[in-house]
Amino acid sequence: MSSPPGPPTNRAPSNTDLETTVAELKQVVETFVDERDWHRFHNPKNLVMSLAIETAELMEHFQWLTPDQSTRIMEDPDTRTAVGEEVADCLAYLLALANKLDIDLAPTLRAKMIRNAEKYPIDNNEFTHK
Repeated sequence: MSSPPGPPTNRAPSNTDLETTVAELKQVVETFVDERDWHRFHNPKNLVMSLAIETAELMEHFQWLTPDQSTRIMEDPDTRTAVGEEVADCLAYLLALANKLDIDLAPTLRAKMIRNAEKYPIDNNEFTHK
């Protein structure tokens, strides 16, 4: 969490985001993997490598853009779909990894954000513009 913050979105989460739990998302991924008998391939090493590959595919959409262009990337409907699919692929691999390693994501993220807040206090934020 050492990069500068992006522009504020000022958007409320969608109703779907508000109504869907992390557990439900983890179950969607687990069901998908089960139905295809992919557990034999889903070891932590393969999942982390797959996540890195999907992250690289997401990065391709931003590779040659200026910072300003990158903030407007979702204005094009086709690009919005493509970027959304790559983000979903990244999330699916993160959820599969959490399933495989039995990581309870909500408390793990909350604990990490507390440590991040201690490491990067608001009053000592080099990226804060006043």
